[in-house]
Amino acid sequence: MNLSIPLQITFGVMGGLGLFLYGMKQMSEGMQAIAGPKLRSLIRKVTDNRLNACGIGIIVTGLIQSSSVTTVMVVGMVNAGLMSLRQAIGVIMGTNIGTTVTAWLIALHIADYGLPLLGAAALVYLFAKHERIQYTAMMFLGLGMIFYGLELMKGGLSPLRSLPAFLELMSSFNPATLSGLLACVAVGALITAVVQSSSATVAITVTMTVTQVIDFNTAVALVLGQNIGTTITAFLSSLGTNTDAKRTAAAHIFFNITGVLIMIPLFNSYLWFLRQVFPETLPVASRIAFSHTFFNLFIVLLLLPLLNQYARLVRFIVPARKQKEIRHLTHLDVRMFDTPAIGLEQSYREIIQMSAGAGKMMTWLRAVIAEPEPNRDLEKKIFHREEVFDVIQKEVVEFISHMMTGVISQNASLEARKQIRMADEYETISDYVVSILKLWCRLRDNGLEVSDPGKQELLGLHDMLADYLEMVQAAVQSGNDDILSRALSDGTVITNAIKGMRSRHLTRLEASETSGIVSLVFMDILAAYRRLKDHSLNIAEALAGEK
Repeated sequence: MNLSIPLQITFGVMGGLGLFLYGMKQMSEGMQAIAGPKLRSLIRKVTDNRLNACGIGIIVTGLIQSSSVTTVMVVGMVNAGLMSLRQAIGVIMGTNIGTTVTAWLIALHIADYGLPLLGAAALVYLFAKHERIQYTAMMFLGLGMIFYGLELMKGGLSPLRSLPAFLELMSSFNPATLSGLLACVAVGALITAVVQSSSATVAITVTMTVTQVIDFNTAVALVLGQNIGTTITAFLSSLGTNTDAKRTAAAHIFFNITGVLIMIPLFNSYLWFLRQVFPETLPVASRIAFSHTFFNLFIVLLLLPLLNQYARLVRFIVPARKQKEIRHLTHLDVRMFDTPAIGLEQSYREIIQMSAGAGKMMTWLRAVIAEPEPNRDLEKKIFHREEVFDVIQKEVVEFISHMMTGVISQNASLEARKQIRMADEYETISDYVVSILKLWCRLRDNGLEVSDPGKQELLGLHDMLADYLEMVQAAVQSGNDDILSRALSDGTVITNAIKGMRSRHLTRLEASETSGIVSLVFMDILAAYRRLKDHSLNIAEALAGEK
């Protein structure tokens, strides 16, 4: 098909870029499906240790193959209160290094094999029966798309060398002068901000350099700008979030801009250094990949020791809001859909928060029962926490359900179902705590009292249930799936204790030590406590993988 040069360029570049971006998505989803449990384990290990956080940022981004996705994920986790600002800055520093893996993949010079790799991987993906083989094939399918997309872009960009108008335009972006360098940085930042993928723009830069549309020096300057442009995704994801999430996005922006500002005065020395380490005799794609890696590694090593001071600076630049901020899981939904492996870790931490909240409700309820005078503040807290549980359960279910519509492994699917069940059980536990409170308030408001022996037995039963729930909570927090046998045995003890209490209460009723109305309410309270035990046991069963 004979096409004019402008159409040939447009079709080649647009088609190649589209295939490249879709390939990145496929490769990322395949890697996440394979390495999902490891990703969740890594996120759990993020600590205040700056080297630990930075290393995890490198590994996670290297696996996901997208710094944008990782930074959006980090912004979301800070917004949810699951990661501190200091931890987030450390992880983001690591993402800047991890994202350079894509440039090295491009530099491997196996783009010629993109189409056969794509075809072979597609056949394996379509006909493989084993899930892990399928997702591995998906990863290589994405890799094949990336390389074939690069070939299409290379073919599309080649005619530019014969267009005098374009060559004249590019001459104005010569980084030999300060204005030319700033123009290159600005163009790199702008294009990356539009595409929202530094991997794609680095790939375009490499392709333009390989096809001799631009020279190496211009490519290095463009890469500097691309480091700034990639921060647009974090900025957009921080809109509508809390202050710490906004600070996280700001930290990413300031970090990358600071790095470029440091490098601009040193640009000529930087080029000299690159020529010494990677001489011009080596492939230009490898030289650009090295410049991308070295720049980010250099800035991280320079600023990582100053992480505490940097965090304080960010807090100063982005001050806290005057009014109290309320955290909601829904603020994080759209930020996690591209990373279901991490999203499931986030929702699991929300369930951990539900388990801690259930423990607080039990503590407040005991105080209400034990105190002789009404405690309206604690009663309001219990009713409010139950309403919060309703919202959290709804958000968790919607959040997980939305993620399950995407590419998700069988193990992740089982994890998602387990979390939905646990969220439902905790919401039901909060309902029964409120039911017990209402029954107790009904007695008190009608001037009725449980006998002293009955009240002491009730408090003893409450303590047993609180300990039982705390045991399950500890298992939820640690992910201990061996809890079921102990939960069953302890649950039987509680059931027998409730039966004994019911029998003794009936004896007191027969001896006219309590009234019939009090007896009815007391029996309802015992039934509610038994249901509390049952739903706590259901959580232990969910942890153990029981259906």
